[in-house]
Amino acid sequence: MEHFKLKNGDMIVIREAKKSDAARLLEYIAIIGGESDFLTFGPGELRVSIEQEENFLDNVSKQNNAIYLIAEAGERIVGGLNFSGGAKPRTAHTGEFGVSVLKDYWGNGIGTELIKYLIKWSKESGIIRKINLRVRTDNVSAIRIYKKLGFTEEGVKTREFLIDGKFYDCMLMGLYID
Repeated sequence: MEHFKLKNGDMIVIREAKKSDAARLLEYIAIIGGESDFLTFGPGELRVSIEQEENFLDNVSKQNNAIYLIAEAGERIVGGLNFSGGAKPRTAHTGEFGVSVLKDYWGNGIGTELIKYLIKWSKESGIIRKINLRVRTDNVSAIRIYKKLGFTEEGVKTREFLIDGKFYDCMLMGLYID
């Protein structure tokens, strides 16, 4: 668990999600799906029951190469990061993450702090040797943050996303842990 203060004075707590967070996480996901086109899902596209989310969070907590982080301001979830490593021995050392922050909290460094927590956790895991991510090539601010944190460009997948009839390319980025 980590704490940091925003410029406006709000205290943010970053911690691993628990099964009991499932309902609040689903509420958070429902909101962020409609706030940004940079996510892999849009409003109402992630149809998961509370029981399914509880099972997912429970499974993540039992894996040594996966983590689900949440950022909270008081009782409100304001950010999240989900990292999953490979399921087989040959790919268990690498994984991919997705990160999001409520629009009201953009520009406060919450996403950066979530990723820093992931990097620290990865180094301490003794398992994770590489973190991967996919980001839309037009998400310039996110790419800038990832590069600042040490991620490097590894390639571009064309037509990776289709949103409102328009294709978007995706940059693949990675960070070596060892």
